[in-house]
Amino acid sequence: MYDKNKGFEYEKIAEKYLLENNFNIKNRNFFCRLGEIDIIAEKDGVTHFIEVKGRINTKHGYPREAVTPYKQRRIISAAKYYLMQIGRDDIFCQFDVVEIIQEENSINIVENAFWLSS
Repeated sequence: MYDKNKGFEYEKIAEKYLLENNFNIKNRNFFCRLGEIDIIAEKDGVTHFIEVKGRINTKHGYPREAVTPYKQRRIISAAKYYLMQIGRDDIFCQFDVVEIIQEENSINIVENAFWLSS
């Protein structure tokens, strides 16, 4: 069962991690009817659309494995809408997953976890 409060807690942890690693946070919880993006950040001229996933442990797999193809399509659709809204469909972007594993006290960014297909 999904705990929204836990999700927000993971997002705060991810945001702190990203800031410590020189990401500039542009937006959090961007929502449109097409989907939601947990964090939109920029680093070195690249816009990163970031999904945050956390787990207590890896007993049922790694957090990144919960970003299903359906979820990826929703994030990509929301990203396209976001870029259209800001009038910047010409910028370089990538889709990342920040995964948090509580029992291991670990946080990891999976860069280019999935991509925009033409």
